[in-house]
Amino acid sequence: MNIDFSPELEAFRAEVATFFATAPTPAIREAGRKTTSVFAPFQECMEWHKTLFEKGWAAPHWPKEYGGTGWSVEQRFIFAEEYRKADLPPLLPQSLGMVGPLLIDLGTEEQKQRYLPTILNGDDFWAQGYSEPGSGSDLASLSCRAEPDGDDYIINGSKIWTTYAHHANRMFMLVRTSTEGKKQQGITFLLLDRVDYPGMEIRPIVGLDGFPEQCEVFFDNVRVPQSGRVGEENDGWSVAKHLLKHERGGGSAASPTLVRYLERAREAAAITASPFGGVLADDPVFQRDIGELEADVASLAHFEKLAISGHSIARDPSFPSMNKTINSELVQRASVIMNQVSGVGGLARQLEALRVGSNVEPLGSEFDLISMPLYLNSRATTIYAGSNEVQRDLIARTMAGA
Repeated sequence: MNIDFSPELEAFRAEVATFFATAPTPAIREAGRKTTSVFAPFQECMEWHKTLFEKGWAAPHWPKEYGGTGWSVEQRFIFAEEYRKADLPPLLPQSLGMVGPLLIDLGTEEQKQRYLPTILNGDDFWAQGYSEPGSGSDLASLSCRAEPDGDDYIINGSKIWTTYAHHANRMFMLVRTSTEGKKQQGITFLLLDRVDYPGMEIRPIVGLDGFPEQCEVFFDNVRVPQSGRVGEENDGWSVAKHLLKHERGGGSAASPTLVRYLERAREAAAITASPFGGVLADDPVFQRDIGELEADVASLAHFEKLAISGHSIARDPSFPSMNKTINSELVQRASVIMNQVSGVGGLARQLEALRVGSNVEPLGSEFDLISMPLYLNSRATTIYAGSNEVQRDLIARTMAGA
């Protein structure tokens, strides 16, 4: 797909670039440069979310009637490209990228009016209550139970790997409401309009880097209203599959982020000594490896442009699985290239930074300090949102008509 950037589109690019050069605070810029996950630092990210909302740019992918921008596919790609060039923190996906689009598609009118405005303006942040200690990739085996009781459900069980639950004020979750039939048939999708119900406890999980990104959430006879149900009781699996289209990248662009990772790798390689003399950027093996990866990222960019422009490929049932699989594996490959540039010295500086804490001056470049955290964090990309083995099975079944 060839995009002809007309003078009007170039003027739009200049407007976006100027805003990104002037609107973010120094703290927001630092958070963007040092983000090594899908999830940027919470406080700075939500501050940036509100800034974008005030500009009218918080949700370019939403329909205009719900607060989206109404931009063309070309404008959305220009926005994504300039966003990554400016090294700004990605907005947290659970609210704007998952439950918001789900409610636009499947929510009741009351749910839309109640929740969409505060998702859009950043007043609310939603945690995603899916995974359980015994139900990871096999999500349908979940056992956190919700028993009907009058107009309410009473929830018992637990969730794990619930990102930023300790910062959230709302949660969407899957619960088991029946054990009849296939395991997928007894699941219900619920919206919790608060996370401090009596009997509900959130415990942060501290990662290897000392950062509590994930949480455990426990439910002990937690009473929640049935009005928070999306779809019919016991039909939550269908709702969850619809949401996964958004979680796995349907309608979004990952390639600009990958392009920026590789640009930073090239910049660092240009000042990194090669063991064979000269700088690493001139090493033929490095040039081959990063060139192959850049070609694959360019292919992903073309794939995304086709999808977002309304090409029929985006209507293929296997598209979300293909998009998620390709993107997650390219992120892992990019993190490997970045650590090859950092080398042993960069790794040593990262480990020393972790040892001495975050209240001292960095011991190396920002590139050195993010390359290993990105590598470690990206190990999960081929697991979350459905493991890539599961995705390939879904793709094969779709192609076979099974």
